[in-house]
Order: sequence, then C-alpha cells, then structure tokens
Amino acid sequence: MMKTDYLILGSGLSGLVFGALMAKSGKRVQVLEAHEYPGGFGHTFTMGKKYRFNAQLHYVWDCGEGKTVNQVLKKLNLDQDITFERYDPNGFDHMRMPNYALDIPSDSQELIRRLSNLFPDDTEQIRQFILEIKRTREGLKILSPPINPGELFTHFGEVSPTVMYLHSTLQDVFDKFKLPQAAQTLLASQWQDFLLPPNQLSFYAWVILFSGYQEGAYYPTHHFEAVINGLVKVIIDNGGEIILNTEVVNFLVYGKTVTGVEAMNLITHETSQFTADTIICNIDPKKAAKMIGYEKFSRTIRKKLNYDYSPSNYMAYCVVKDIDLSNYGFGKWNTFHTGHQDLNQAFYQMYEQHDYSNPSFAITTPTLLTTEERDCPEDCQIIEFLTVANYSYFQELKAQDEKAYRQKKEEILNSILDVVEKNYVPNIRQHLVFKITGSPTTNERFCHCPHGNSYGSNLTPKNMGIGRLNHKTSLKNFYFCNASSGYPGFAPTFWTGALLYQRLSGDKILTAST
Repeated sequence: MMKTDYLILGSGLSGLVFGALMAKSGKRVQVLEAHEYPGGFGHTFTMGKKYRFNAQLHYVWDCGEGKTVNQVLKKLNLDQDITFERYDPNGFDHMRMPNYALDIPSDSQELIRRLSNLFPDDTEQIRQFILEIKRTREGLKILSPPINPGELFTHFGEVSPTVMYLHSTLQDVFDKFKLPQAAQTLLASQWQDFLLPPNQLSFYAWVILFSGYQEGAYYPTHHFEAVINGLVKVIIDNGGEIILNTEVVNFLVYGKTVTGVEAMNLITHETSQFTADTIICNIDPKKAAKMIGYEKFSRTIRKKLNYDYSPSNYMAYCVVKDIDLSNYGFGKWNTFHTGHQDLNQAFYQMYEQHDYSNPSFAITTPTLLTTEERDCPEDCQIIEFLTVANYSYFQELKAQDEKAYRQKKEEILNSILDVVEKNYVPNIRQHLVFKITGSPTTNERFCHCPHGNSYGSNLTPKNMGIGRLNHKTSLKNFYFCNASSGYPGFAPTFWTGALLYQRLSGDKILTAST
C-alpha cells in the first residue's frame, strides 16, 4: 500500500475540512472512519426510507460573506454549491418561559429595548450587560482562542476587559450586573446548545455562541448532508480516499514518532496497517492518548489532556404529516422552552435527578428552514427536540434493563410532547407519523464519542482558558484536530481544520479570527 502524505483518523468536520484543503493543494490524503457515514456529529442518516435527519447539528454561525466558513468554501471552490439560509434576524431564537416570551434579534440595541420593555426597572443593568457582551466578544476576536499567553501582553490594553472573565461562569456575570432572574433565564434559555447551566458554563463560551448567532444564524440551503458530501467530494476528486467502517485499534509508535495505525474493518474484522508522513487525529484526544500511552506525551500535554467530558444529550427526531408547523409559531428560528425560572435548577433536575416532569428543551424545524431541498415527503415536516441527559445514568440503565431504558426515552418524549401540546401545537400527537429517540449511549455508539459527550471537553471556565489543548501533541508527525483541540460547533471546527492546514502548509487562507 502506498504511503500517504496525511492519514486522518476520523471524518468529523475539522478532519474533513483539513483533508479537503490538503487534497486540493495536491497532497495525498487518506481518511479512516469507524462509522458507515462520514461527518461525525454532522452526519445525516435516513429512517423509514424517506426521512432524513442530521445527527446533532441544528443551526450555525460565521457563514456569511467573508466569514470563516465562507473563506474555506471559497478556497475549495464550494461556495456556489454549499450556500446558507439566514434565520430571521428579527428573532433567530425564540425564548419561552412561564409569563415571558423574548425573540432574540440580531441588533443589540433592539435586544436592549425588548428586554427593557419586559423589565423596565432594570433597563440600565440590561444595557450595561449587553454592551459587556460586545466588549468581551471583541477581546476574544483579538485573542483568537485557544488563548496564547503572549497575546495577552501584546494586546493587553484592548483585551484587559475580556481577560477579567477568564475564570467566570455566565452566572458570575449575571450576578455582577444584577440582572433579574427572569431576564437571566430568557438570555440563557439556549443552554441546550451548551448542555450546561449558567452556574457552570464559561462566560467566554456563551459570548462566542450568543454573539456569533447575533451576527448571523444560518442553516445550509441543501441541509447539512450537502456540506459533508461537498467536503468528501473534494477529497475524492483530488485523489484522496475515505475508508468507512474502519476503526483504529492501535497506534504505530516508535520512540516519540507516530508512523501510522492498525485499523479493523468492522464488516470483515480484518486488521490492516495504514502509514503516512503525518498523522492527523480527529479522534477524541484523550481516547487516542490512552491508546498510545499517556507516558509518551510531555507533562504539558498530559496536563492539557486532563479535561472532563461535556454532558451528553437526548434527541427526539419526529415527523408530522398533514399539518403546517408554520401556523403554530415555527419558522426560520429555533424555539427554546423552559418551565423553570432558574435554569440551574432545571439542569440539576434533569441531569442529576433524571426527572423530566418539567422539561426544558429546544425545538427545531429543519423542513421550514429551506425550501430548496426536502428532507421528507411533501405532506410531511420534520420537528426535532433536544435536551440534556446524563450518560452514566443511561449507560447503566441500558446495561441492566433494556426495557427500562426504552421506557425512559419514551417517558422523556411524552413529557416534551405534553408541553408542546399545551403551549404550541395542541394536537401534535395526532399528526406524528414517525419518531425515534437517541440517548447518550446512542451518541457513543454512532459517533464514537467517549461517554456520549456532545462537545468533547466540557465548556467550563477551566477548559476555555489558557491551558486548553490545541493541535500540538509533543509527538512527531502527530497532530490533534477536533473539537477538544479547537472549539466545538460547526464554524469553530471549520476554523480548527483550516488553521491546522495553514500551520502545516504555510498557505494562509483565513484573513481574520472568528
């Protein structure tokens, strides 16, 4: 077998972006993927022979003209094939809780006005908080995470207002500005995007996502499948290879140099060796390091590998027939519902107590986000529900009692549907023609993420600061390239793959930080 230039272990978004860029530049690229589909959390699967669902992606940012995703797609000559539909800038996120409703607009002054109308006694605190988001966001753009300590000194005057929040949670900053509880809940209701409550979530992580969506929330014109297929096509059209159903079982390491891997074909169970000049690890870094042997890494890298995994999630993929969800308040936006005033309590109840009697969850309707390509038949629409879930609980339940495991998944969906019928679509159950649910163990099985984690390392202040892992591994010919060695999410993983391509090729394509 011919030795390749770059062997990429895993076909998650950052690995595919890196691979496509390298293949386009003339390098020989080979990608190994354990799943039957490429794309990792971005993969699309078909059920019932006619319904297509994306595993985890719902909406994205940084896709406008000149932004990170657009720059990468232009470099790959994909910007005409892979386009995006913008969510409603007048309200891309609809936040709903008892006695309050807030549609988050792209314009910050309009957001201040809407919040001030709801909380007239707290107008000044609200205004100061929203302005602090903008200041912090600008500082983070300069620092360009993962944060380089040297940049702190180079740009100290510009970033000092940002650096003060290095160890802050979102709750810390809410408390600093003395925002009323209901305003906190409305602003943080999209916490299912992080799977962390305000008192654990890094303020940096929240600012990056919240302001990123404010600058433009998007959905692919031809669904996420077109994005993955486009990247795969570039690799193949330029002589690269993507080998599916092939799981890495061992690393070939000589001294401090990684030369390749042993991988098993999951259909034939035959094992083969794959070697390359450079190995790009799109596998979870902790999982890979354990296979290689932690002792082979430097003390600095071992410390950075000591991260906790993010919580996992529960998904319900549903199809409704003979009903138009746009008549019930759904459209080019997501809806976030919580029955709690306090999101910290909401998280504790579901994640720690496994109690979904008063669920907080996200609702997305991908069929309504683009009219260019159907994800289901003409008389149907897809609606999906997402909330947090505890991996250990579901893993133990599945191992001990498969029936109880299935019942728990059904119980959560019924709790959600009760809320939907009471507050949004009174008769939605009558129109359901398909439903399938996924738990943390589903994530682990189909996306090969340890502990079913949704974001790699947990998005706490500890993991979002100076000590965060990046592409460096301390081993020769071996680089990390995934959500935990960059940042999670669609645009950040594009950034991670493109940034590593820049560093290894010397070809600069990204003109500004995200």
